[in-house]
Amino acid sequence: MTGQGLVGERIKAIRRQRGLSQAQLAHPELSDSYVSLIESGKRTPTPAVLELLAQKLDCSLTYLVNGVTAEQMEELELGLRFARMALENGDLAEARRRFAELLQDNNLTGLAALRQEAQYGYALAVEACGDLPEAINVLTMLREDQEGQAPERRIQVALALCRCYRELGDFQAAAQVGEESLGLNASRPVWSDALIELGSTLLSVYSERGDLLRARQFAGELLQAAEELGTPRSIVAACWNAALTLQRVGAGEEPMTLIERALAIQSENGEPRNLARLRTAYAIVLLQAKPTEALTARDLSLRALRELRESSAGVATITMCLLNIARAEMALGNPDEAMRYALEARESTVDRVGSAIMADVRLVLAQASWLQGRDDDALAELSSAAEWLEHLPATRKTAELWQSVAETTNRAGDYGRGADVYKRALACVGL
Repeated sequence: MTGQGLVGERIKAIRRQRGLSQAQLAHPELSDSYVSLIESGKRTPTPAVLELLAQKLDCSLTYLVNGVTAEQMEELELGLRFARMALENGDLAEARRRFAELLQDNNLTGLAALRQEAQYGYALAVEACGDLPEAINVLTMLREDQEGQAPERRIQVALALCRCYRELGDFQAAAQVGEESLGLNASRPVWSDALIELGSTLLSVYSERGDLLRARQFAGELLQAAEELGTPRSIVAACWNAALTLQRVGAGEEPMTLIERALAIQSENGEPRNLARLRTAYAIVLLQAKPTEALTARDLSLRALRELRESSAGVATITMCLLNIARAEMALGNPDEAMRYALEARESTVDRVGSAIMADVRLVLAQASWLQGRDDDALAELSSAAEWLEHLPATRKTAELWQSVAETTNRAGDYGRGADVYKRALACVGL
């Protein structure tokens, strides 16, 4: 039933409780036929009429409009505020619990805006906890139930859903959500900050699934759109993901230039969580582009890790930061420190965080074990990494992980298995 129909039902129920006929409620300001149309949901009363009816029925306007008392509304809004605070402060389990309790409150049923806010917050909380299937389920329902949703919220829901599918390794579903929401199959979007952020998430999907020609073309489109808008938010989003894409295709110094620009702008204008995430991305690009800067990359990642843990950053983001610290420690010749952070990354993950991340965790553990001279332990971790890779689609990223597993397997002395793993890497790219 629509909100209009619910208001009419409430007016009818209270009128009957008061023992009034439609004519008695209407007189003298309204006609009884008009009251009948309102109660049947065929007419939408103006705010002035609603206020008049509330006075005549001796009930609060808040209850008439929303189905809850002013006290109940205040309690719901307070609960939502505390849930948001828990999420923003990085208390993810508490945020998940609070949002879940709100969604079980029957008073939220007729409050579309508050209900959708609670559903969106719950989806972000469960995503941050690593429960990607549950987050996808809630976000899908939100995307289908768009009654009364503001355009910005619709884009936020699509972005979160695209991101969750990407982290789960379902690149086809991620691309479909992004492309449909941007309208790429019909025409080019009229770009806004929110749409460029969604486009940047879609760009990361193209890059990770190995569609590098499409990714490079789309990166150029996003960068141009961001320059035309000229807003800090759009420039950061476009430069950030374009840098990661161009790093993957080996575009020289351009990725460093782009991500340094994004970091400089975010440092002046952005909120802490995204600044920490961007600092992590910068450290990853720096370590890959300039291995001699491993010390700087490690220190940046350590700073980002502290900031991420004080924010609403999810399990996947923190795990990737830990793995980058471990890689930097290996580059610095500190295998014991690398092992410490790799073990911490393993302990922070859950099975539903995504097979690619789980495989990467096992790979880094294997590399650290090999550097410590423990070849058997390295081969055991590599076997576990291969099991996780079996769940992934054949993409360029999967091929890169298989190749790293093969190289480390050979270093650990199992050349026969290494050759077999190389074949898996080649199969992922159609060779």
